[in-house]
Amino acid sequence: MSIRVVELFAGVGGFRIGLEGYPRKEDSDYHIVWSNQWEPSTKSQHANLVYKNRWPEANHCGENIEEVIENRFFEIPDHDLLVGGFPCQDYSVATTLKNSRGLIGKKGVLWWSIEAILRRKENKPKYLMLENVDRLLKSPSKQRGRDFAVMLASLNNLGYAVEWRVINAAEYGMPQRRRRIFFLAYHNSTDIFRRINETEIKEDWLVTDGIIATAFPIKDLTEKVKRGSIQKDLIKVSEEFNLEGKDSPFENCGLMINGEFTTVKTKPNYSGSMQTLGSKLIDKQEVPSEFFISDEDINKPKGWKYLKGSKSEVRETKEGFKYNYSEGSMVFPDALDNASRTIITGEGGKSPSRFKHVVEQDGKLRRLTPIELERLNMFPDNHTKLEDITDTKRAFFMGNALVVGIVKKLGQELSERINENINQEQFA
Repeated sequence: MSIRVVELFAGVGGFRIGLEGYPRKEDSDYHIVWSNQWEPSTKSQHANLVYKNRWPEANHCGENIEEVIENRFFEIPDHDLLVGGFPCQDYSVATTLKNSRGLIGKKGVLWWSIEAILRRKENKPKYLMLENVDRLLKSPSKQRGRDFAVMLASLNNLGYAVEWRVINAAEYGMPQRRRRIFFLAYHNSTDIFRRINETEIKEDWLVTDGIIATAFPIKDLTEKVKRGSIQKDLIKVSEEFNLEGKDSPFENCGLMINGEFTTVKTKPNYSGSMQTLGSKLIDKQEVPSEFFISDEDINKPKGWKYLKGSKSEVRETKEGFKYNYSEGSMVFPDALDNASRTIITGEGGKSPSRFKHVVEQDGKLRRLTPIELERLNMFPDNHTKLEDITDTKRAFFMGNALVVGIVKKLGQELSERINENINQEQFA
């Protein structure tokens, strides 16, 4: 079967590559029927340029998703799966509308664009696959877990069950240490929802039976399982959730159905091959000269060695306030026999930085090239290369991207479950 997909906040197409392959595999169960990417803080929509160049025939929209939903909602086609990696923002509920649109959040907070599509679609997507930074489970600081609770309550009110897991790609053999929360949601019209509902011991779904558990196995539980409930009133959730609690009730793995959640801290269970930073490097002869770092830049004050090293010093603010500052050293250069550290959006550019990657190759230190950054996110080589796109912007794309291999594994397991149910119905 063909699973129709809408890809929101598409960036340079990480979800699309993970689900369809690039170029699209003929036997792929997934077909992107509509995509959207719009960067509100810039006039030049560079990610759009890359996306449209790689998929010139795509039904792709490069406009503000909020305006599309408000004025041209009919352009968003019916679909089976909604995917997207959206920014971690303040998800508090802003107001109640008196008309049929119901509850909304603050303008510009992109979670509410997802919620609006789900709420307004008569034929709601049966499945969701979403990604965010793992601090979502603990934000904001004064109401730990409130933002995630608002999202869970929103999805519960729309008829979805949700399972989530914080996944570090490197712990499953992928070449980058990148921790992100992935959550899958299933509408109450699906067989997966029914199976979750009929599972008496919900942690069984988290450990062995669930889609995430099958794609990314975990060790047997040794931590205490937590349970709780989330009320339906979004305003009350927003204003009252965990006012007294210092810690979030949500652990790195969990499940919510019918307003009741089960959550537990888990550890990965993986014994396969491990990809390393060193295995993703291109030949030294292919590295442009500007990526190599001079001895002067390494050793100068505020240079690479200083920024990467340990510090214990007195610093002064612009207002003249002096304070003691200290931090530990970082591995310098980066180890080649392990997965890389997390790619950041500021990875590009020549200026010394504590957080940019530096590798040693044949006795010389250098920064990572765009191709190597793409490989660490498991994108095709030169996926972001265009005439009008700088190397710094290409690095920014990869700092914002996800590890494609995670989406691929989740997508494979989800399609197997969907097809399994279809086959069961055919022979019932």
